[in-house]
Amino acid sequence: MKNKTVAVWLTLTLGALGLHRLYLGRYDWIARLSPIPTLLGTYGVLRARNLGVDDQLSWVLIPLLGFMLAACALNALIFGLMSLEKWNARYNPEQPDSPQGGTNWLTVGGLIVALGLGTTILMATLAFSIQRTFEYQMQEDKAPATGALIKKSAD
Repeated sequence: MKNKTVAVWLTLTLGALGLHRLYLGRYDWIARLSPIPTLLGTYGVLRARNLGVDDQLSWVLIPLLGFMLAACALNALIFGLMSLEKWNARYNPEQPDSPQGGTNWLTVGGLIVALGLGTTILMATLAFSIQRTFEYQMQEDKAPATGALIKKSAD
């Protein structure tokens, strides 16, 4: 029996590693590949902490973690908002009248956390990625201009 509340909370806590799919009996390519961007993004966070925020590779890797966590929050919302009949048909087909697919207060709490956490992570990931892209473009625009000034002053 697959419980909807357990699935929502597993998706929020361990979904970035694909473990919620193991619980649901769906060990597919998504579950196998989910740890890769999660671990790469975690490596990017560790690089930024150790080497500073100017490390370009870390800012390429960090959004991978952010998008994985946001995708898990979205997946938790999908699981939590699924109707009892649809949940039992998909995950408990042997017992279509099982109460395991029902929604309770813990499920609603998981949905609230998923909505808040998912939107926060997604917006922060987008904001930091766009900020770093803009800063790198500004650095590239300044580099040729200073080279031209140095060249003119040498003449």
